[in-house]
Amino acid sequence: MKKPLAALFAVVLLCAASRAASATEPDALRGVSAPSVVLMEKETGTILFARDEHTPREPASVTKIMTILLTMEAVDNGTLSYDTVVTASAHASAMGGSQIWLREREQMTVEEMLKAVCVVSANDCAVALGEHLAGSEEAFVERMNRRAKELGMNDTTFQNATGLPAVGHVTSAYDIALMSRELILNHPDIRKFTTIWMDSLRGGTSVLVNTNKLLRTFDGATGLKTGSTGSARYCLSATAERDGMELIAVILKGETSAKRFDDAKTLLNYGFSNYALRSVEPETPLPPIPVELGEADFVETVPDGNPLLLLDKGKAALLRQEVEIAETLKAPVGRGQRVGTLTAYAGDEVVAELPLLAASDVPRATFGRMFFRLLRTAFLNPETQAETEEAQAETE
Repeated sequence: MKKPLAALFAVVLLCAASRAASATEPDALRGVSAPSVVLMEKETGTILFARDEHTPREPASVTKIMTILLTMEAVDNGTLSYDTVVTASAHASAMGGSQIWLREREQMTVEEMLKAVCVVSANDCAVALGEHLAGSEEAFVERMNRRAKELGMNDTTFQNATGLPAVGHVTSAYDIALMSRELILNHPDIRKFTTIWMDSLRGGTSVLVNTNKLLRTFDGATGLKTGSTGSARYCLSATAERDGMELIAVILKGETSAKRFDDAKTLLNYGFSNYALRSVEPETPLPPIPVELGEADFVETVPDGNPLLLLDKGKAALLRQEVEIAETLKAPVGRGQRVGTLTAYAGDEVVAELPLLAASDVPRATFGRMFFRLLRTAFLNPETQAETEEAQAETE
């Protein structure tokens, strides 16, 4: 009798926990069916919604975001160029799953292989790029894991460059959002590949059709990567941009291909409907601040920190700014010294404070400069002040 009662008690607890979790979710997102999801804003990295985001799961070909990231980093730092020729090894050409059927020793440019990876999730091209960069797939996987740690992807262990099933090859929805953000934030040129719907290789004989159906069905879609295997089910990192704000929606272990895209649409629409990205940079040029007893009479002022602010749309509509800045400063003034504050309000609520800093050093004036200033003030008319300043500079 004890075992049935214990089982019943466990079911009650599970149902209660499920109701408690769903009670915290916005109504607009109750229809999202995937067990692990994340919605992130690109510029600030803010998580707008998450569910079971740190559970390690198989990512399938969404793995290739890291392969693409390392390739784009090599292109942008000059290690590779888009025109670099890559030769397929026997190992690369033997990959199963999604591929463009590279032949051993077949050569393509980095640009062509990146296109194949981004559009049709070509496993053979992913491995060929990794081997070219690191010497072998194993060495490249070491780089993948090292880069993952640098990005704070603490739920992740990669075993290959493709996402093909392998024991211990796991990541999380949160970690996928992190590497997706790193790619689209710092390597925006990747869009020229991730937004391709149809293209071809080998002089038109190999037709490519993107696996990401959102490119045809969702307004503002910019990428990013699909993935599916029997054990991982249906995975997706979807990116889209509207009104200057780009969002990342990650889906892991979707029930069907269609449901993962529907889940991504629901998440992205929720983000675009409820949030806005606004700048809190000064609305007018900041005035220079007079400096007493300084080598310069004035110092310029610059804002510090990220000027972009993510707000719910209700607050964004009420956004206003106030600037408080020192009337005068006494020398010496140090570059980066705080001289004021830009405060952003939504109604009466403070939503951001941006420090205002001195743009340059202003040392205390020398005796010679002070002497010339006294002369100028006591005896010189405005027409001769410029000539006196030149003479002062030559004297010093």
